[in-house]
Amino acid sequence: MTSQVSSPAEQADEASEALVGGQRAPRSDRAGAGDKEIRRLDRVIIRFAGDSGDGMQLTGDRFTSETASFGNDLSTLPNFPAEIRAPAGTLPGVSSFQLHFADHDILTPGDAPDVLVAMNPAALKANIDDVPRGAEIIVNTDEFTKRPMAKVGYHTSPLEDGSLEGYRVHPVPLTTLTVEALKEFGLSRKEAERSKNMFALGLLSWMYHRPTENTEAFLRRKFARKPQIAEANVAAFRAGWNFGETTEDFAVSYEVAPATHAFPPGVYRNISGNLALSYGLIAASRQADLPLYLGSYPITPASDILHELSRHKNFGVRTFQAEDEIAGIGAALGAAFGGSLAVTTTSGPGVALKSETIGLAVSLELPLVVVDIQRGGPSTGLPTKTEQADLLQAMYGRNGEAPVPVIAPRTPADCFDTALEAARIALTYRTPVFLLSDGYLANGSEPWKIPEPDELPDLRVQFTTTPNHQLADGTEAFWPYKRDPHTLARPWAVPGTPGLEHRIGGIEKQDGTGNISYDPANHDHMVRTRQAKIDGIEVPDLTVDDPDHARTLVLGWGSTYGPITAAVRRLRNDHTPIAQAHLRHLNPFPPNLGTILARYDQVIIPEMNLGQLATLIRATYLTDTHSHTQVNGMPFKAEQLATALKEAIDA
Repeated sequence: MTSQVSSPAEQADEASEALVGGQRAPRSDRAGAGDKEIRRLDRVIIRFAGDSGDGMQLTGDRFTSETASFGNDLSTLPNFPAEIRAPAGTLPGVSSFQLHFADHDILTPGDAPDVLVAMNPAALKANIDDVPRGAEIIVNTDEFTKRPMAKVGYHTSPLEDGSLEGYRVHPVPLTTLTVEALKEFGLSRKEAERSKNMFALGLLSWMYHRPTENTEAFLRRKFARKPQIAEANVAAFRAGWNFGETTEDFAVSYEVAPATHAFPPGVYRNISGNLALSYGLIAASRQADLPLYLGSYPITPASDILHELSRHKNFGVRTFQAEDEIAGIGAALGAAFGGSLAVTTTSGPGVALKSETIGLAVSLELPLVVVDIQRGGPSTGLPTKTEQADLLQAMYGRNGEAPVPVIAPRTPADCFDTALEAARIALTYRTPVFLLSDGYLANGSEPWKIPEPDELPDLRVQFTTTPNHQLADGTEAFWPYKRDPHTLARPWAVPGTPGLEHRIGGIEKQDGTGNISYDPANHDHMVRTRQAKIDGIEVPDLTVDDPDHARTLVLGWGSTYGPITAAVRRLRNDHTPIAQAHLRHLNPFPPNLGTILARYDQVIIPEMNLGQLATLIRATYLTDTHSHTQVNGMPFKAEQLATALKEAIDA
């Protein structure tokens, strides 16, 4: 799990070196004869855009990996169509990857790109509204012919009609240059054209002085079974780098120094939310000394967790790709009964199908982690777009009184710690736990400080191995619902333990004995006991960032953390007092939340839904709140959010 780490502090010295033609050279040699200017920047936002088959996600991922190894702080936003292969050259088929990297601490993938790489007319048209005047646009001119332009409504070429005035446009025949560079490999034109994304990556790597060795090694690994294709991609990558070095159109290259002061000392790697969550679940199973079992059915954007965990059988991980969502959670609940740390992963539509079995887990009082990587809904909705509109579904989306704890990570790296916390709650209190991530966190990435093993919590549990109750006649018996007086958790007995046989199933149990019971008073008691168990879960107090004793609090949860924090920084830089708090625990709420809310004249809650947390806050604390909502499948932009917060404060 740690083989791909990089430390920004350790990379600082290496940053004094440059790359020429894929080979390291002293910094003084980087600009060749010294005829090209090098400008130093504190941050850059780059967006790669093209058809879903143009390899934009791979291009962005490789640029991100090299940026992480260089030591910059970074945040990414992959954005791609739901179709596996959307119609080529159309607006719905555009795939993009945005990367924000800096020499200081950053929080979001950025609001607007400083550089747009547009591989075709559709990519340009789909993204141009986000690009500010004065930004650089690198355009693949080979694709700007009559038919591709007509597909997206360009009646005249935007490269010639003046519509791009005010931008710094770099027309580059990427396809032609790539095909020319790969002549010696004997590939068909179609095969050669596929490497144009590597040409673009090489060009951008030259522009921003990114390392290249790891990308070349990656390409050789990726295409190890097709060495000719591997070397062709390496050649295209080098050709792009050399094109930037030699062409007169790119007279300036840029440096963004490592963020040596943005990170505490330690070993870091770039990590996505789904990968961090997978590692967190593995770490939780090791800290609990329990096998990890994942019962799941593939669904965007949660499938990566299934893919990743299936690679780690050496850590005692067992994965089951079920025939449907119901079978997946049923198998996971069975594994929980059998003594495993059990997990099921899904998105909103899958939660709907799993709801009955989640209710069964509530009744059986077994530990189960339910991971919901939220996406746009309802129904199938927007499979590849983000949303955080499953909060009320997680809270109440089951029949009867079926309370479950709900927690949410705030950043991609925080998914690791949140997975550990979900496991702690599930194992300690014998309950299913909802972990609400979303597509923005799942696919986005940032630097993650790899923790030392002794920094991880001890999650070990004690299985019941002997009878725990004495009957009136002195006989020793096992009562499966005899509770811990502090946590109200029932004992966990592994099937097959002699003398501890007990009944499970969905019908209400008698308190203590676990026998089937239809007694009204017992049902009332069991319902209230299960609720009290969830209400009594120990969660830390909420911390508030309020350096100016503000009168307004902005309260968030989940992936809104980055945009909210960036917006709050902007307001404070403009001398607008504002306090900020961010919830990880959504059920139960932190014990001091009511006191915090009462301190402020105004509470603003930004959410990527229509106000679900605001509804819970109003109902729980009778606190009026100002909801700022967005449900367009994209995360908040910091500038727009700062404007909305300022307007709410001034209203």
